Amino acid sequence: MKSHHVRTHKSSENLARADQLAWKIAQVASDPVAVEPDVIEMIGNRIIDNAAVAAASVARRPVASARAQALAHPYRPGATVFGLPPSQRISPEWAAWANGVAVRELDFHDTFLAADYSHPGDNIPPILAVAQHCGLDGAALIRGLATGYEIQVDLVKGICLHEHKIDHIAHLGPSAAAGIGTLLKLPTETIYQAVQQALHVTTTTRQSRKGEISSWKAYAPAFAGKMAIEAVDRVMRGEGAPSPAWEGEDGFIAWLLSGPKAEYAVALPEPGEPKRAILDTYTKEHSAEYQSQALIDLARRMRPRIGDLTAIESIVIHTSHHTHYVIGTGANDPQKMDPKASRETLDHSIMYIFAVALEDGAWHHRKSYAPERAARAETVALWHKISTVEDPRWTRRYHSHDPKEKAFGGKVVVTLRGGSVITDEIAVADAHPLGARPFARPQYIAKFRSLGEGIIATGEQDRFLALVERLPELGSEELGGLTFTAGQTQLGTAASSGIFDWQGVPAGRPVAAE
Repeated sequence: MKSHHVRTHKSSENLARADQLAWKIAQVASDPVAVEPDVIEMIGNRIIDNAAVAAASVARRPVASARAQALAHPYRPGATVFGLPPSQRISPEWAAWANGVAVRELDFHDTFLAADYSHPGDNIPPILAVAQHCGLDGAALIRGLATGYEIQVDLVKGICLHEHKIDHIAHLGPSAAAGIGTLLKLPTETIYQAVQQALHVTTTTRQSRKGEISSWKAYAPAFAGKMAIEAVDRVMRGEGAPSPAWEGEDGFIAWLLSGPKAEYAVALPEPGEPKRAILDTYTKEHSAEYQSQALIDLARRMRPRIGDLTAIESIVIHTSHHTHYVIGTGANDPQKMDPKASRETLDHSIMYIFAVALEDGAWHHRKSYAPERAARAETVALWHKISTVEDPRWTRRYHSHDPKEKAFGGKVVVTLRGGSVITDEIAVADAHPLGARPFARPQYIAKFRSLGEGIIATGEQDRFLALVERLPELGSEELGGLTFTAGQTQLGTAASSGIFDWQGVPAGRPVAAE
């Protein structure tokens, strides 16, 4: 890996393209280096993981709404949408939109945390949609996904967005555009323009993850993927983009990040160096924000030691800056303590999550968030006894560059009636590569089987998994099978109609001849 220093340049400096971050990203994307076997294996795992969480969310209102929008845009050859038959094809940007929402809705797929946050699996829907639409094969898809993961992880390691209240999809737009560039074997110049265009149009604020969190939290990465596809299409037609996007005098760093005097270091693979960043990422065993994963496991572990939960006087979670200020009491969001809060808000309340995990000794993607579950009197009482504090030790471990020291958990101090204290701590979730039960292919398959039960027929599950096992050898026709079909009764319905189906009449584009 080579570290590249990135800063603002005045227009009069006329920064050369070869010295711009977007060009260096494009060079990585256009490098035809082979993908290594362990990376191929993990790409297959994450394709399974995405399908698993999409199955669990396929009937939820935001997913049904996104799918309804996509259905108004049929196209040939097009791409597939989760839940629909593989023969039913949608314009690729809208397929990516629908699938991106399905993957993200339950906050249940892979994650990478460093200087900023990310869900790198959000790269899969747009890159897969373009691969299906353009008639590419499994080997091409693998190359594109290896790039998407690489660029997103490298940006997340080098550039912090959240301290400036910029949503993390600003790293996803460029990574997805770069991955599509690799997939299509586009010239460096074309990828360079697409990366910049994608950055420019996917920069949004973190209000989507603050206060009363709405369904936009699931739509945001789908929007970034959709914009990446449109950016690549536009520049393939010879159009340019705002440049230099990161380093410009009125660009991203100067006005949205740390300002004209700031300098960032972004490490990228050198020419001929394999793209291995996906191996730094990790998935979720539980449907909750990643900082909750380890603490859910710790709650399950502490529960037998505590015994009578009504004897608890207080619970203090000593944890990292991120956990305290984003999903803890440091956020100062009253909604995080409100039994009537939305699922999206409860997902970002470690106080609620720890209380339910303690009571139930388990976590469920649907039952644990049910309104009647959140409103249970004993749960509310326990929930309101829980607080968080930032602990410098856990903040330092959270930001450590040493994977063996990096931690996403904390120390929990439970004070019981009478003054006795029970403490325990956990560094990483059980499913983390360094955890008690690391996820490998069997665990990804088990997650898919579990979440697909009652939604995807067993034979359909078997068909999908068999294709993933043969991913590098898949032909272009077979790539269309990397989806699943669910029964109409399993899909749910959109709450109401919109512009694309005004007065109930679909307004999609004509279907082109095959």
